[in-house]
Amino acid sequence: MTTRQQYDAIVIGLGGMGSAALYQLSRRGKRVLGIERFGIAHDMGSSHGVTRIIRLAYHEHPSYVPLIRRAYELWRRLEASTNEQILHITGSLDAGPHGSSNFTGSLLSCEEHDIPHEVLTSAEITKRFPGYRLPGETMAVFQEDGGFLLPERCIALFVEQAQTLGATVHANERTLEWQPTESGVRVRTENGEYEAENLVITAGAWASKLLPSLSAAAIPERQVLAWLETLKPQLFTPENFPVFNLIVEEGKYYGFPVYGIPGFKFGRYHHFEEDVDPDAIDRRPNARDEAVLRQFAEKYFPDGAGATSSMKACMFTNSPDEHFIIDRLPDAPQVVIAAGFSGHGFKFASVIGEILTDLTLNGATTHDIGMFNLARLQN
Repeated sequence: MTTRQQYDAIVIGLGGMGSAALYQLSRRGKRVLGIERFGIAHDMGSSHGVTRIIRLAYHEHPSYVPLIRRAYELWRRLEASTNEQILHITGSLDAGPHGSSNFTGSLLSCEEHDIPHEVLTSAEITKRFPGYRLPGETMAVFQEDGGFLLPERCIALFVEQAQTLGATVHANERTLEWQPTESGVRVRTENGEYEAENLVITAGAWASKLLPSLSAAAIPERQVLAWLETLKPQLFTPENFPVFNLIVEEGKYYGFPVYGIPGFKFGRYHHFEEDVDPDAIDRRPNARDEAVLRQFAEKYFPDGAGATSSMKACMFTNSPDEHFIIDRLPDAPQVVIAAGFSGHGFKFASVIGEILTDLTLNGATTHDIGMFNLARLQN
């Protein structure tokens, strides 16, 4: 028999963004329901992989810097409230040929926002961090505050904290549809119906399945990560190996020191540019996936190019301009959406939870999110 329950807000999707929104709504005293179609901190979408980069230097656009500064504050607050470390500082390198977007964009963001940084040549990178063997023309911005987050623990802690504050969580429950009502929204899942004054949709790669209008604005893409055994383990520890974003002739890559899973972890942005249906993605890494990643490691990180320890398929959900989508629906302002994080969103999850809560409860936020509005994507 269908049950119908009333909440102040419902959050659909409890990955990085949704778990943070669940927590922030609960923290502000709201009766909130979180619905997740898989388990909590699952590996079916985008918010997993043991480690995720966080960096203060932001080559994508200087406007991200105030948001990432607030994100750092909120991650530290979560650590303090749970007595658990989820943010590890290694330093970060944004590197590529002189004039590349990685280098020039990162340098611009540092200069515009007075972020302490160093400019390093390829030789200087290798001298300081011997695990790196980058092309001679490479230039990099080194920023000491970069590092990585532990995504599964971040999500679990947000959910646990929200539950402590009274949130209701329904895991392993698929949302079938939602519709606006005179008093808010009604959400129907495979287990029941729920009503609320407000709805937050943070469904990741499944966003367009709940919001067909996003079908051309939030497009899932198959991504593959590799962990390779290190031949000189001391070069790839968090103390000796900063996280990186790197442009080379083969493409754009990102990587991490060894942590959690044995092996040097890295991936290629947009991998093979395979747009996918999240319900039909091939989750089994194959020989072609491994070959393109191994070729990169052998050339630029030869001491980290041992046997394959692990591989994992996941997804990016890309917007056309690779900037986030965060807004209220124009025809249903009681519904707030966050989607299209384009492979660089998780580090912002803590502040995005705050933003989504502001939009839900107040209709606006003091954070500058003008570049993330839906209107920019309309023809």
